Amino acid sequence: MRVLLQRVRRSSVQVDGQTVGEIGQGLNILACVMEGDTEKEAELLAAKCAKMRIFEDEDGKMNRSVLDVDGQALVISQFTLCADCRKGNRPSFTQSAAPDRAKALYEYFAEQLRKNGVSKVATGVFAADMQVDIQNDGPVTIWLDSEIFKQSRR
Repeated sequence: MRVLLQRVRRSSVQVDGQTVGEIGQGLNILACVMEGDTEKEAELLAAKCAKMRIFEDEDGKMNRSVLDVDGQALVISQFTLCADCRKGNRPSFTQSAAPDRAKALYEYFAEQLRKNGVSKVATGVFAADMQVDIQNDGPVTIWLDSEIFKQSRR
């Protein structure tokens, strides 16, 4: 599973001109479920996202988590994060999980953010054509891959 965290002042997502999810200060999270991912990866990444200290403290240092600032999260499904661009100029997405499995783990990931204490977790619509409006703060953008957890267990 891969996620791209963006520290935001606000973020919203629209489908067919209708706002389906919006947040104030917090995290915009683009999430990609990959072939072979399990609930364990979703749990580990959700906990990491909730605890990632990328918000500034009173000294201007990134020392606070989304939990510490009572921030919110907007989770958007983003299968293109698994793009394999090694051959040619057209990305391959064969590493992405099957749609049914991907949707279930995407929803599970959002639920795990809630269980980790994120006060508000909004989502986009899985597999929809979405327009995402992000007011990036910093900008601060962090890429996480569940592969880091697998490597640390070896």
